[in-house]
Amino acid sequence: MKFSVLALNALIASAAASLWQQHFLGPQNDVSQADISLWKQVEQEFPGEIAAKMEELESRFAPKKTAKRPTKWISTTQLNGNTLRVADPSSLGVDTVQQYSGYVDIEEEDKHLFYWFFESRNDPATDPVILWLNGGPGCSSMTGLFFELGPSNINEDLTLTHNDFSWNQNASVIFLDQPVNVGFSHSPNRIKNSRDGAKDVNVFLNLFFDKFPQYKDLDFHIAGESYAGHYIPAIATEIQSNRPTNNFNLSSLLIGNGITDSRTQIEGYEPMACGKGGHPAILSPEDCTKIHDSVPKCKKLLDLCYKTNTRYACVAPSVYCDRAIFDSFSKTGLNVYDIREQCGESALCYSQIEWITSYLNQEHVLEALGAEIDVFEGCKNSVGVDFGFDGDGNRPFHGDIADLLDDGLPILIYAGDKDFICNWVGNKMWTDALEWTGADKFGKAEIRNWTVNGENAGEVKTANGLTYLRVYEAGHMVPFNQPEAALDMVNRWVGKYKYE
Repeated sequence: MKFSVLALNALIASAAASLWQQHFLGPQNDVSQADISLWKQVEQEFPGEIAAKMEELESRFAPKKTAKRPTKWISTTQLNGNTLRVADPSSLGVDTVQQYSGYVDIEEEDKHLFYWFFESRNDPATDPVILWLNGGPGCSSMTGLFFELGPSNINEDLTLTHNDFSWNQNASVIFLDQPVNVGFSHSPNRIKNSRDGAKDVNVFLNLFFDKFPQYKDLDFHIAGESYAGHYIPAIATEIQSNRPTNNFNLSSLLIGNGITDSRTQIEGYEPMACGKGGHPAILSPEDCTKIHDSVPKCKKLLDLCYKTNTRYACVAPSVYCDRAIFDSFSKTGLNVYDIREQCGESALCYSQIEWITSYLNQEHVLEALGAEIDVFEGCKNSVGVDFGFDGDGNRPFHGDIADLLDDGLPILIYAGDKDFICNWVGNKMWTDALEWTGADKFGKAEIRNWTVNGENAGEVKTANGLTYLRVYEAGHMVPFNQPEAALDMVNRWVGKYKYE
């Protein structure tokens, strides 16, 4: 889930932009007078004290409390001074397949990333391997495991229900809590941006495939949603830059309802909210006009971030754009992840998220998993704050996608069409606008129906390795709303990368 816009909006919008003069307008940055004038307008609209707020955020960080439990580690392995520890959580009954959980310990930096792996229910000796990542930034991939695409779902009474549409029907799946301090992962140190987090994921993957060499020559795919639209391009770039020393090969990427190119995607909010995105208007004409009129200024601020890639330039759009876009939406009480529903009082609008947290905080579950933290949190707000104030959320990652496509890596961009926060309109816009060697063919490609069991499930467009897939009647979490269609989507993709 991408919760940073809502969770950090008040923090960033209440902060002062006075750091602009101190930290941004330096001789090393090519900033025009028009840029300065634009920033001063924003400063006048949202006065405050960013410096004091950021100092407060820096000082309030506290490492997660850890806990020692009598977990039986069935094995450990070391590579380049780092360690992978393995526990057997099969006693929990989440699935009957071979499974492992534990930590990769990046010893020199005192980082400990948690993983939970499930073999394919079909043929693990030949089926592909998928790494799944939830977003946030700061949200655990245990959400994906128990709420979306894993072997079991959690009920209100904390019992398990078998998921017939789990993605491990025909693939082995790794659920990884990253960056550090997300979910079960922990460290006294912090990761504040996607590029730095990607380095740790590459370390984890090399250790994992070194420990389990039976999987390293299989097709390997990285999938995720929401803020994984940042994570995945960064991770793939890190992997490809280390190909000579990596012990595995990356086969493709899958990004669902992602945020990848904020400057282009900002244009998708007004049509999505105002009746031009396949759903009736949810805002008044006045609010629609307000959002429409805010887009040019947002794009100029994002241009400045894209041009300079500095921390303060990339925090700046959040001061103005998030408030301009999301204030009107928040007044509706609707679910930002599914505009067909009211949000209610539950965490991130879904009661199931609270059930998952309660299940994972049971002592017998923590012990079976080898969990080393005192209390599990589904989303860690301090991680989101760190990423927000580093400017990571507004930085562009579509350039990575273009380079990866040009390098021959197949990429699927899919989007449930009832999501608002990372909506299908914006995702279609940025894929259509992407500059890469296959852009001309992709632009001319036919949009075709995608059917599942004879039913129209969406529409698809593909050319030269890039595929865009709109999933009908699904929100931000496609496997939750359309589990059968989502499984069909992933099975076809990891098979032949085709939807015919």
